[in-house]
Amino acid sequence: MRANIDDSASGKNYHLPMLKLFDSSLRFGAVLLSVATIWITVTNQQDNSSYGMLKYNNLSGLKYMVLVSVLCACYAIVAAVCSWVRFFVSKAWIFFVSDQIVAYLTITSVAAVMEIYYLAYNGAKEDSWSEACSSYGRFCSRVKLALIPHVITFCCFFVLAVISAFRAFSVFDPPFANSQEMQGDGD
Repeated sequence: MRANIDDSASGKNYHLPMLKLFDSSLRFGAVLLSVATIWITVTNQQDNSSYGMLKYNNLSGLKYMVLVSVLCACYAIVAAVCSWVRFFVSKAWIFFVSDQIVAYLTITSVAAVMEIYYLAYNGAKEDSWSEACSSYGRFCSRVKLALIPHVITFCCFFVLAVISAFRAFSVFDPPFANSQEMQGDGD
């Protein structure tokens, strides 16, 4: 039985370079998606003769999404480079905590922009807010378009958080239960 454990451990080490390559690919993909989100959002503006010019910086949720996207892109570049440096690879908990934080920040910005989009599309009649997408249709469609790469960026960081959790906790041995203790618990 011990031979099977040793065989599986060496098989696990065989897959680590593929996992590292997948990790780096997700990180560089997150950079591209974050840059796309930033570009779509920052260039989003529409003028309306009745209500005036609407830009992304008029809405705090969109500014927050841009800030989080910049943070995601910068962190993903640094983490991708550091994941190939032996010193940082041995500090798996750094990636675990950082990936968790970035994933949480990303999902909060997705939620903020989805709320803005919902209110702009549907309004809140009980609060006397009318919907705005009939007046700013192109702006609303670009907000929706910016949400797509941002949600995919969140998915990348969610998978990266799972990978970094695997790396952080795979260095520990599973708990060992004595077979006599297990039999004694059942009585």
